[in-house]
Amino acid sequence: MTDDGKGTEPASPDLAPVVGANLRRLRGERGLSLEALGKRSGVSRAMLGQIELGQSAPTINVLWKIAKALDLPFSALLSAHAPTAGTRVIEARQTKRLTSHDGTFSSRALFPYDEPRRVEFYELELKQDGAEEAQAHAAGTRENLTVTRGDVVIVVDGVEHALSAGDSILFDADVPHAYRNTGAVDALLYLVMTYVAPQG
Repeated sequence: MTDDGKGTEPASPDLAPVVGANLRRLRGERGLSLEALGKRSGVSRAMLGQIELGQSAPTINVLWKIAKALDLPFSALLSAHAPTAGTRVIEARQTKRLTSHDGTFSSRALFPYDEPRRVEFYELELKQDGAEEAQAHAAGTRENLTVTRGDVVIVVDGVEHALSAGDSILFDADVPHAYRNTGAVDALLYLVMTYVAPQG
């Protein structure tokens, strides 16, 4: 799925300034111009500029493209607070939901956006007949998905895997993959995303 950010309807517009500030800082730390990052990510220079100014809240697909181009976990763009040690309770009202361009796929982070993480936990919802195409993530990225409602097909590098409620799948996500709802109800899934630890 190509996504230049046009027509996005973010479900959590309060994330826009957080993402914008993080993107501006991370791009600066790497000495990248908007044009250079645009070439790396496939996201237009104009769209990147709007995101940095907090004028546009990007879709899930656009965020993945940017995170991959910066070689960072997805959460690095969403981090809003200083890390806190000890027990944390994340109330439902505090979580942020991101949606796909067509609104059929949504993702809700079930971890605090306090710092980039090597393991992330998400709740995914895929509406009836909905589908989401994902580009390859950074090398070594793994996804562990569990279906808790509905029937889905997970396509990994062109190979289809049918799952029903209670089924799980673990796969290398550094290849193109997709999520498709093939059932009669909105599907609900839980995803653990694991990134490779940085070298050095």
